[in-house]
Amino acid sequence: MKHETIDARITPEGNLDVLSKMEVNRLLDTSKGGLYKLFRNCSLAVLSSGIELDDGKELFERYKSFDIRVIQEERGVKLEVKGAPASAFVDGKLIRGINEHLFAVLRDIIFISDEINDSRKFDLGSSDGITNAVFHILRNADIMRPVKNPHLVVCWGGHSIIPVEYDYSKEVGYQMGLRGMDICTGCGQGAMKGPMKGATIGHAKQRIAEGQYLGISEPGIIAAEPPNPIVNDLVILPDIEKRLEAFVRIAHAVVVFPGGAGTAEEIFYLLGILLCPDNANLPFPLIFTGPRKSKAFFDQVHQFIGETLGEEAQRRYKIIIGDPASVAREVQAGIKQVREFRKATDDAYYFNWLLRIEPEFQRPFIPTHENTRGLELSKDQDRHLLAANLRRAFSAIVSGNVKDEGIRAVERYGHFEIRGDAGILDPMDSLLSSFVAQRRMKLPGTKYIPSYRIVK
Repeated sequence: MKHETIDARITPEGNLDVLSKMEVNRLLDTSKGGLYKLFRNCSLAVLSSGIELDDGKELFERYKSFDIRVIQEERGVKLEVKGAPASAFVDGKLIRGINEHLFAVLRDIIFISDEINDSRKFDLGSSDGITNAVFHILRNADIMRPVKNPHLVVCWGGHSIIPVEYDYSKEVGYQMGLRGMDICTGCGQGAMKGPMKGATIGHAKQRIAEGQYLGISEPGIIAAEPPNPIVNDLVILPDIEKRLEAFVRIAHAVVVFPGGAGTAEEIFYLLGILLCPDNANLPFPLIFTGPRKSKAFFDQVHQFIGETLGEEAQRRYKIIIGDPASVAREVQAGIKQVREFRKATDDAYYFNWLLRIEPEFQRPFIPTHENTRGLELSKDQDRHLLAANLRRAFSAIVSGNVKDEGIRAVERYGHFEIRGDAGILDPMDSLLSSFVAQRRMKLPGTKYIPSYRIVK
């Protein structure tokens, strides 16, 4: 099937517009150490906003001829694209929001390459060094608002949700927007778009002109979850671990909507951190919510958390079904506690420095077949460490489901094997089977082919 494309030369809108010759050369470098492939893939993902695809491999194969080049001119830089998705343009001109996202990608790739990876300023082998790097990436993107009281709600959930769940997420966003809260998500469709869309209406009714709709992504996932058009701030972190840390460092509350393996990964990442003894008394509002039709999803997730991490983990969140206004009020009350705590402890409103994140949650996990087989999924370890390994197992499933490299690895070597104790794997098998039965592992209308195999 042929897909309409367009060639164009693009001028930056509101983001990085000056580059050194060395930076331009690195962006055009197609060698292993060059940035061209990373820049091309992230740019194509941004330009595909609005195209409903469920994996990066399909996107890259659909637009094989896509090319992007940096053109250095006396008055700054421009981008030259060839074979770009025509849906990103109106009458031959790139949509302004997509333009901003495209140059945000350029900004973050350059900064991470020059200031984080190729600099001695950050010790990426230490926990504090990683947190410092995450802070500087976010600060460079200019998304922090230090003079404002806490009001940023991170919303997690699947991009493959049914219409009633999407409408519900939109209503929750509306109720939070009426109460002056801003929204941060993974920037894609479904439960990532719904809360933002609802909040725009709530903000409009309250005449809030500067609402923030922050999208946080990473190169491996952005092709499957390109930024939705409501995102007005976009940040690309270098890997999933730094992306997750960015979420929890800037969040004043987290709301979880129905989803699949990616949502489970996010849940276990956060629960593992909250189970760390150093965080026992730290307020962190966490709410699971969905329409009444989604009650079975949360029942299954709640049961799985109880069977693996125990009641202590279950006490760290609240489940609210079918009541968007109650969710917004609960979030508002929780954020008030966060503000009082941070004021009393002299912690920043815009970045949660006091939250202790163990190295197990920060070290990048590369979901190869060998690494996935080697995960320790047993109760013979601290609960927060078990949560870290469960997070990695779900990360491997996500990789095999939607990430270009993961899909190709499964095609070449077969299923990722998840091994461990029956007391962990039996409930995990039940949870994943329920995700498949509820069609939460792929976009509606497509058949799910498992990327994993449970080996007891």
